[in-house]
Amino acid sequence: MAQERDGALRLGEFVSLMALLTSLVALSIDAMLPALADIGRDLGIADANQPQLVVSMLFLGLTLGQLVYGPLSDCVGRKMPIYGGLAIYLVGSILCIFAWSFTAMLIGRFLQGLGVAAPRIVTMAMVRDQYAGRAMARVMSLIMAVFIIVPAVAPALGQGILEIAQWRAIFGLLLTLALIAFLWFSWRQPETLPSAKRLPWSSSRLATGLFETLRNPAAIGYAVSAGLIFSGFIGYLTSAPQIFQRQYGLGAQFPFYFGALALAIGAASLLNARLVMRFGMQLLSRRALQGQCGISILFFGFAWLAGGALPLWAFMVWAAIAFFCHGLLFGNLNAMAMEPLGHIAGIAAAVIGSLTSVVSLLLGTAIGQAYDGTVLPLLGGFASLGLAGLLVLSWTGRRKKNAVEG
Repeated sequence: MAQERDGALRLGEFVSLMALLTSLVALSIDAMLPALADIGRDLGIADANQPQLVVSMLFLGLTLGQLVYGPLSDCVGRKMPIYGGLAIYLVGSILCIFAWSFTAMLIGRFLQGLGVAAPRIVTMAMVRDQYAGRAMARVMSLIMAVFIIVPAVAPALGQGILEIAQWRAIFGLLLTLALIAFLWFSWRQPETLPSAKRLPWSSSRLATGLFETLRNPAAIGYAVSAGLIFSGFIGYLTSAPQIFQRQYGLGAQFPFYFGALALAIGAASLLNARLVMRFGMQLLSRRALQGQCGISILFFGFAWLAGGALPLWAFMVWAAIAFFCHGLLFGNLNAMAMEPLGHIAGIAAAVIGSLTSVVSLLLGTAIGQAYDGTVLPLLGGFASLGLAGLLVLSWTGRRKKNAVEG
């Protein structure tokens, strides 16, 4: 346990610090959402769907960065990669503040994603250094619960900034928060990987760790399942401004509806932290995914019959239930994927995180770009990818059970 290690932070501060570091990802995405149309207009973009790339490019940088920081953290410790990643994030933020073209903006967003990949992936290894099994799932759920407050308030924060300043000021806020996280982390957080447990950097060791992770059916199965499930959520993130602001005509009220749905994920994560110790990760994940699939298929049918024009209240009901189910899945799937690979946590976190991100980025971007003025692409994506994720989850659970019994 973290509290039993010399110099380790107490659970409350550790969870809060890890949540702040990982929340830079969510804040970098969600605070931008109210400003996407303004960014596209000011930087000369005519296609209504193209500003979604401001979100997608961050995910691309995040995906590639995870491949570097995870293995590096096994060699030099957990803290140095986070320092380097936050420095790259600050450079990307500055470029976005002064972006003179849409291309410059996308480069800045890529650098932000490349940098924020360090806290995103290394914090998983830091948790794994100190916790295992259901206790790890509990800590990750607590981090997720704190972390999810950010998506609840970030769009409103971004909208508030737009009321008094231009969208560039939002990137100024991101720059400030990254500096705060850097200072807090460097001042308070001790190293969680002692020198005696670090592994020398070598291509053969990296290859061995990579192949060990890829050959582990539990790790890869749960990672693919998480990627399929998270794809729908990325599709929602990229198309949410168009759905709420244009399709439903909410305008400046969009952040409040978006934030209310984010709270559904946070509530589920808090509940999961309690339930997982009693029922286990596999059972909770299976039931949550069954619920998400069922509600998405049902409301897709309603939307299809209505020509894609669900009333706002019906869309909110579907999203609240589907996102609550998501909140029961995130921490559990990551914990189950990492569980058998604690001895190579950095490499495993990199492979698992990158695989999850690649799957979700490709499929989620496709869902967002398919937006046609109706909610059908989004609901259809949640339903179909949820079913695929359920199949992979069930297959992985059977393989894991057979391996234990064998």
